[in-house]
Amino acid sequence: MAKQKASPPGAVRRRLGGAGASAVGWALRVATSIVAWTLLLHLFTFLGVPRPPLPIARPSCLGGRNNSTAAEAVVAAGEAAHRVPPALPPRRLYKSNGYLLVSCNGGLNQMRAAICDMVTVARYLNLTMVIPELDKQSFWADPSDFGDIFYVSHFIDSLRDEVKIVKELPRKFREKVPLSMQPISWSSEKYYLRQILPLVRKHKVVRFSKTDSRLANNGLPLKLQKLRCYVNYNALRFTPSIEALGNKMVSILRRTGSFIVLHLRYEMDMLAFSGCTHGCSDEETEELTRMRYAYPWWKEKEIDSEKKRLEGLCPLTPGETTLVLKALGFPRDTRIYIASGEIYGGEKRLAVLKTEFPNVVRKEMLLSDDELGPFQKHSTQMAALDYLVSVASDVFIPSNDGNMAKVVEGHRRLP
Repeated sequence: MAKQKASPPGAVRRRLGGAGASAVGWALRVATSIVAWTLLLHLFTFLGVPRPPLPIARPSCLGGRNNSTAAEAVVAAGEAAHRVPPALPPRRLYKSNGYLLVSCNGGLNQMRAAICDMVTVARYLNLTMVIPELDKQSFWADPSDFGDIFYVSHFIDSLRDEVKIVKELPRKFREKVPLSMQPISWSSEKYYLRQILPLVRKHKVVRFSKTDSRLANNGLPLKLQKLRCYVNYNALRFTPSIEALGNKMVSILRRTGSFIVLHLRYEMDMLAFSGCTHGCSDEETEELTRMRYAYPWWKEKEIDSEKKRLEGLCPLTPGETTLVLKALGFPRDTRIYIASGEIYGGEKRLAVLKTEFPNVVRKEMLLSDDELGPFQKHSTQMAALDYLVSVASDVFIPSNDGNMAKVVEGHRRLP
């Protein structure tokens, strides 16, 4: 038998090198596949498209106990991608004309509407907006700050492509007394451009001490109206603690099926402010009148209650609301959640409603004292809980066409 020639050392190295290159190439292909799949999942998450199904693990050509290692890595990568928060919008770069401080007045939804207006004004005038101050001096005397109710970081980040928002003034402006003023009510964007912008450029810091209804509802450019809606229904998100408790209340209500929310705006401040005293005793009418005169910023003092009622400007009483529910055909066992503060007149005013619809609940009946305790001395935070339940309800019925009725209706109409 002929003796086989020995392979030269270079040939051996080439064969070994070929085998090594094959292994390295295989490893690179696996790594590339994992990275590509991960990037694809990120892309689907960012675009809001449902993620494609992950591949089913198949036996590995390598054998051994770790046959599914590559597939498990892909699954882990997909789960990690699902947990990645949505990408922030690109920051809008612009030369700021100055800083805008705003002090919001009124209840939760009046302040909410005002914040939407002020963000729109800041965007239109190319201003830097400072996180709004909330009303602490009105009837409710709620000490809550913006961050106690709304999710601050989400508010700032979600609007970064529209307007720059900061938590406080830069140090060099903190000792400066800002120009304080009240914009004219129901003003168009041209008023802010011609009257307010020159003042901001001159003083660098301007504070609006009143912000309710300071921007016209109609006749504004469409892009400004869209921004108002975006602020209201996206940027103004409640804090995680408020949203968690609101979601729990909705979950409890859902256990027994559908439910309706009755926004019964029959509270002392509403009746005193509006002068609507139908069905009240002489003593109650006198008490409400005294309260109206006690607040100087409530401009209307002498009010003809019956005239106002005939004009449709008064909230329905609990008794009248009961008649409406019956006329609409709601069955007696309908579960009704009452979204409101303390009803003026207490339980006696709710007696007719509870007689006809005994399945009436309030947040105090759904949550424990420990759960509700941190919110009870903060009327604005309590109103935020009512807002969340109202938006999630099967039917929402307001007894008055006020701020809450309008804002909740808009939120429920969102696609």
